[in-house]
Amino acid sequence: MALGQERDQAIGGLVLPIALVVVSLFVLMAFETAEAIHDRGALADLHRSQEATVQEAVKLRQQLELLAGKTAQLAAAGDEGARAVVDQMKRQGVNLNPPKQ
Repeated sequence: MALGQERDQAIGGLVLPIALVVVSLFVLMAFETAEAIHDRGALADLHRSQEATVQEAVKLRQQLELLAGKTAQLAAAGDEGARAVVDQMKRQGVNLNPPKQ
């Protein structure tokens, strides 16, 4: 009988540490989940706040590409000023190509 009581005491002594480990893992997972949800919301807010700036940059890039294309088109047609601009840009490593039709 003494052997059975010692085993019951050993098992009873393990219940509290195991329960504490399980509860702490649950709390950790709950905290990590809440943190991930908060971070996702913050990233979504940042994305929304940058949307207008990105749209403006896209619009500006399109305007710049149109301007560069028209300049290259003028240079190809023989305009000396446009030719000078295209040559200077080539020296700086920028190729201006006429717009594709």
